[in-house]
Amino acid sequence: MSLESERYERRVIGDPYALRALAHPLRLKLHALVGREGTITAAEAARQLGVSQALASHHLRQLAKYDLVEPAEAGDNRERPWRVTHTSNRFEPGDSTEAWEATEALERFLVERLSAQLADWQMRRADAEPGWSEQTGVSQNVIYLTLDELAELNRAWDELITPLVRRRPLGDREARPADAVPIDVTLVAVPVRPTASGG
Repeated sequence: MSLESERYERRVIGDPYALRALAHPLRLKLHALVGREGTITAAEAARQLGVSQALASHHLRQLAKYDLVEPAEAGDNRERPWRVTHTSNRFEPGDSTEAWEATEALERFLVERLSAQLADWQMRRADAEPGWSEQTGVSQNVIYLTLDELAELNRAWDELITPLVRRRPLGDREARPADAVPIDVTLVAVPVRPTASGG
């Protein structure tokens, strides 16, 4: 497998320092922006996120320190663009308490970002082209599963989403049709406390 094709494979992150590097609101925004743009300079990222170039550069270097972003080929010698090292990540903290703490912070930031994206979409939905409203939003279910069944659900989800991720990787503008839009598809599986009667 070439280094370039490895970028389109899902990276498993378990290192507590890499998880902590990503579990920061601005770094998470930067990482997502770099991924969606394909390549972007610190100056342009700073403009889009409304922060100083020095701050964007600092956080991009922190992400690079843990192999989450890397320098990309520059169009000229003056610009120093960045790109993500992998377009898809999975977090597996293992037995490390520190890694679990970083993962939990990262999960909270991801859910907060998703909530903000949903609120933004609700404000724009009325102006969307026909069909988009019916295919987007929240689908919610509470189901009783064993641990094995939950693992089966996660495997099935991976088998469904991975080919789509590979077909149109983040940042690869040539791989997507003109009418494709970015969709945040997030699976959240959370065991809930039983009711007083055990339901």
